[in-house]
Amino acid sequence: MAIVTRRRNAGQVSGESIVIEAAWMYYHDGLNQAEIAKKLEVSRATVVNYLQEAREKGYIRISLAPEVFSGHQLAEDLRNRFDLKAAYVVPAGNTEEESLLRVARGAAEWLPSLLGAGDRLGVAWGRTVYGVAEALDQSSLKDVTVSQLVGSMATPYGFTAEICSAYMAQNLGAKCINLHAPAVLSDPALAARLRNEPIIRTQLDALSHCNKAIFAAGSCDPDSHVVGSGVASAQDLAGYVSQGARGVLCGRFINRAGVPVSGALDDRMIGVNLKDLLGLDMGLLVSDGADKVVPMLSAIAGGFVTHIVTSATTAKQMLAA
Repeated sequence: MAIVTRRRNAGQVSGESIVIEAAWMYYHDGLNQAEIAKKLEVSRATVVNYLQEAREKGYIRISLAPEVFSGHQLAEDLRNRFDLKAAYVVPAGNTEEESLLRVARGAAEWLPSLLGAGDRLGVAWGRTVYGVAEALDQSSLKDVTVSQLVGSMATPYGFTAEICSAYMAQNLGAKCINLHAPAVLSDPALAARLRNEPIIRTQLDALSHCNKAIFAAGSCDPDSHVVGSGVASAQDLAGYVSQGARGVLCGRFINRAGVPVSGALDDRMIGVNLKDLLGLDMGLLVSDGADKVVPMLSAIAGGFVTHIVTSATTAKQMLAA
């Protein structure tokens, strides 16, 4: 960040330079808005506008130390109770939407520190994962590859699986391997043939080499993402629930113990097999909300989760369950 050192009249400095100088004095020199206004010979309201402009133009990147969120009592309680490697708990928002955005942002702050050279990161699909990808600040990780875990579907949410993985890779500065196939097909035989196509086979084989993954836990409620995205019909969902399904992981159904539940969709899907998500160096679960508590606990019970990001409210609900 540049700083203009010689200035006594705001009119003598370009608009961009004075915005940068105001940001420097506020964030690096620790001056308050009134002190900056006096130095720049402008009103305090103008300083507020300068700081807002600096944030909007991307001159400022604000991050909080990950250990603040992974080292406090709730995070420690989650880690100890569920035998996790680490937990990251953010303050709950005033609404479900605000909490979800905070959780996604927290995961975006934490994720780069969990990755290293040679890592192969599998990226799932969903609103929460998309939120993480979008919230990531630009970085440049060496020798990291992102792989799309689930095939694509046209959805009403404005994003697809390949966009989730592409955004994630772009913001991490990583290589991206997309899965160029639908998440689910109408015919099991057609799905089998497509899985055996050389280009798809290569992309699916890459998933088995992932040593880390990021995913969300979906609910089995009628309005869940798995139905809204078109992966499963209401009838499909009801069939899995009748067999004990309590959560959804990468488009696959699991019961309360985290064991995969078989059903009509299995042979028609193209994506990661849940067995390939076991024993990873990192299984990062990013989810929030009362309706996600059972699915999250199910994913943990199944051994898919080593790290978790959630809000304080959801953490308390998980510990009380």
